Amino acid sequence: MKTIWITAAALGVTAAPVAAQDAPAAQAADADHGVPTVIVTARRRAEDAQRVPGSLSVVDGALLDRSYTVNTQQLSQLAPALNYSSANPRNTAFTVRGLGSSVVAVSQANDGLEPGVGFYVDQVYHARPATAAFDFSDIERVEVLRGPQGTLFGKNATAGAILLTTRAPTFTSEGEAEISYGSFDFVQAKAAVSGALIGDVLAGRLSVVSTRRDGVIDNVVTGRAQNTVGNQAIRAQLLYLPSADVSVKIGADFTNFQSNCCTQVYYNLATRATTFRTATRQFAGPTGLAAQFGYAPPSTNPYDRVTDIDAALGVDTNEGGVGVIADWTLGGATLTSVSAWRFWNWDAANDRDYTGIPVQIEQHIPSRQDQYSQELRLASNGDRAFSYVGGVYVFRQRVIGRPISIYGPAAARYLIGTTTGTGAAAVAVPGNLLDGYGTDGRTDFRSDSYAAFGEVNWRPVERVTLTGGLRYTYEEKEGTYDTFVFGGLQTANAALNAAKLSILRGQSYAAGVKDGALTGRGNIAFQASDDVLGYASYARGEKSGGINMSGLPLDDRNSPALGTAVVRPEKNINYEVGLKTRLFDRRLVLNVDGFYSRVTDFQANVTDTRAAAALRTYLANIPRVTVKGFEADAVAAVTRNLSLRGSVAYADGTFDSYPAAPCPIERIGNTASVCDLSGQRLPSLPRWSYTLGGDYVQPLGDGGSAFVHADSNTRTRQFGDPSGSAFTVIEGYTIVNASIGFRAREGWELALFSRNLFDKDYIQNVTIQAGNSGLILATPSDPRVIGVTLRVRQ
Repeated sequence: MKTIWITAAALGVTAAPVAAQDAPAAQAADADHGVPTVIVTARRRAEDAQRVPGSLSVVDGALLDRSYTVNTQQLSQLAPALNYSSANPRNTAFTVRGLGSSVVAVSQANDGLEPGVGFYVDQVYHARPATAAFDFSDIERVEVLRGPQGTLFGKNATAGAILLTTRAPTFTSEGEAEISYGSFDFVQAKAAVSGALIGDVLAGRLSVVSTRRDGVIDNVVTGRAQNTVGNQAIRAQLLYLPSADVSVKIGADFTNFQSNCCTQVYYNLATRATTFRTATRQFAGPTGLAAQFGYAPPSTNPYDRVTDIDAALGVDTNEGGVGVIADWTLGGATLTSVSAWRFWNWDAANDRDYTGIPVQIEQHIPSRQDQYSQELRLASNGDRAFSYVGGVYVFRQRVIGRPISIYGPAAARYLIGTTTGTGAAAVAVPGNLLDGYGTDGRTDFRSDSYAAFGEVNWRPVERVTLTGGLRYTYEEKEGTYDTFVFGGLQTANAALNAAKLSILRGQSYAAGVKDGALTGRGNIAFQASDDVLGYASYARGEKSGGINMSGLPLDDRNSPALGTAVVRPEKNINYEVGLKTRLFDRRLVLNVDGFYSRVTDFQANVTDTRAAAALRTYLANIPRVTVKGFEADAVAAVTRNLSLRGSVAYADGTFDSYPAAPCPIERIGNTASVCDLSGQRLPSLPRWSYTLGGDYVQPLGDGGSAFVHADSNTRTRQFGDPSGSAFTVIEGYTIVNASIGFRAREGWELALFSRNLFDKDYIQNVTIQAGNSGLILATPSDPRVIGVTLRVRQ
């Protein structure tokens, strides 16, 4: 059997069969045309993935290259249980099986919300999901872990984890380079070199990537193409081997993203016939807001991909850091140290009303994050009846932000109306009441986390393995939020000043959280035969309380609701059963699992949909959420030259208990209200998601080969907003990517590729416009891209 080595980073989970796809089809079968064995070190020793219980999807760098998957958003097309949402890089969120961070395109990036899906690069936890929005660079593999994590490594995660592992330095000299050019002036260049620097003691690796693409949304006012891509990254690594028992890897990286991004377009409209708001406070209709300004969107078809936004737009963000991984073999165990410092800088300009009406003329949140982490692990070596992993983890982060928002000359009429107050107390609202009215200030969030973890495996009898793991985590979080308002029409009228404060008001508050939690997992596995493994597991995860760092919602007196400053810890219980098999003389690998997850006090970003307020998001607890379903993965070595693969994920996720939720926009009236969303499906969770793919390689007489690659991802309809509004539904879609090319014996390759081959139109995420006018915005899919790639490997 041919063997593929893959290092996983979580005990009790394993590469799903998709990992076996990662070699070209011509190499995908052994001498007997079987699916190759996948070796993982999930329990800190090399073992067959089919003998490790648990669910995990793995995609290696070769498949990333063949499928032209250049970022985490596109990765979700290869891993059906993973969902990615991003209105812009800062507002990035992941869910696994529908759990993680709630997906609200307005503002997913509350600095006080800890992600439910951990994101790791080379064993280092990245606290801000925004760092996952950058393009991949020199990746060896990507692993998507499903279910609670934390008994074996790094930061605790209640929903799952995404692990990126970069290619390590080699002592054998090697180099590779590629250049791609495609539609919309897509240009991507990659290069990597590696080799010995000092004999067999010190090796180095250097990799770079640069990606640019013109915008895919046209601004009919400025003539500029918007939502461009501009990404550059560099990574340098040293591998030091002073002895056979010690290895030290030092890495440093920097990534920059600058682009004319990110805006959305008209998607849908909640009209007077379906909402309770008065006609003059709705976007549409003869007396609606659009008519009051003589305005019409440039198109009501989101797939025309046009906008007329009138405020500045742009993203300028970068991240990087230094990490050191040291391994020391101590006889029957290995001691591992993972040390890291990382930073993230963010600034962006947005037109938050997404129209040509000057409602909001500036919004951005310059931010800086620094994090430090230290992990120590001790893991037993070899395949024994008793094995273990134990360790400690320390993490510290600080995020400083400056929330800036300024309104324009149309804001007063658009957000307040022509009068404020009722009856005899009604006062006419001057049109320039909010012109230049804005907020500025500072936020400061700090988090310290300390944990001890361990897991043991015991084989009491042949073919039966029992696993138990525990983790204790103690965390302290502190946050201060201090903003002030300025500008706008200066007036002594109390009603007008109250109207201004209903849109923006300065807030100053401080909050803190101290939490300790014991979590763990248990597993029983039965190796029925060399080719059949069954398992059942129980896991409990907990995420500590959070602090609202994006401002608080206002009460009926337009005062900050201080009771919402802190949210309770989130607790997740997960049950899973699974079966792993090799069939037909190992020509087919088929794995299936079923799961049930129950989450109490689910932490989510929710939207303040009070009619009297501009749109705000804040942290809250949803009392109870459940998700249940099943997943299956298969890889087939049909012939020596042809391999096929497929995976399916079914999930039924609901808010079991959510009696006091923000209302969907069609149920918003002129007074504050809450709705009972119990029984509502979770957002960004299609009931069905599945992938199909294959590779065919035809050897040629000169030692070269021709190849064809194809993969597809189908997702059924889903809600784009937690409220379950009918106007935020994202319809189902299927995306197909493909490539065809020639690989020469000398090491070069020329390929023609296409992403979104059939130019399928679909919606990536949706946003309800500020002010609750009924206007729904969305980010449409990228159009079809066709291009050519030249790769050279030495």
